[in-house]
Amino acid sequence: MSKATLTISSRNYSSWSLRGWLLTKFSGLPFDEIVIPIDAPGVRAEILLLSPSILVPCLQHDGIKVWDTLAIAEYLNEVCPQAGLLPEDRAARAHCRAICGEMHSGFSALRGALPMNLKAHFPGFKVWSRAQGDIERVMEIWRDCLARYGGPFLFGEHACEADAMYAPVVTRFITYDVPLSGEIAQFCARIVELPEMKAWIEAAQAETEEIDELDVEF
Repeated sequence: MSKATLTISSRNYSSWSLRGWLLTKFSGLPFDEIVIPIDAPGVRAEILLLSPSILVPCLQHDGIKVWDTLAIAEYLNEVCPQAGLLPEDRAARAHCRAICGEMHSGFSALRGALPMNLKAHFPGFKVWSRAQGDIERVMEIWRDCLARYGGPFLFGEHACEADAMYAPVVTRFITYDVPLSGEIAQFCARIVELPEMKAWIEAAQAETEEIDELDVEF
């Protein structure tokens, strides 16, 4: 299988970079990384949700360029079907696509109030009401999936597209000290213990670039 390239930006701040990177890792497709610095034109605005530029992630493979995380997930499922990014069962596969689409297009209050910042921790962070509604909906999705498919991941025994799509939310819950208990706490711990997540977080901790707006409690 030919090698791909995946364009990402900051590991510390870019939730979409993490999603695309995890999807590609889970697929088993060999790839090289192209990292755009956060001071590059458009990148900072994209991370701060001020621009829909969709610079990252971007996958290139066999002369094909694929951007937008859901498109990348569908492409990887086609070229690496053995990886099981989507469930085999048709009903479960439809369910997986639905909750991934909800993550992709929704939860704007959560994104704005709890931006990804892996190097930060804000104990006792006060979450505003609209974002709390998003948090409760995410937890509802997780509880339903874990109960319906038996865990330990959202659609069964191994991490799939849905786990990659919701992994940045796990990191947000940890950064902003969102109360976690029971199966939700166990699921979050399981995600951050994935070898791929450990590697990403370690690299994020080593980054020196900063976005001042995201390094203070607000």
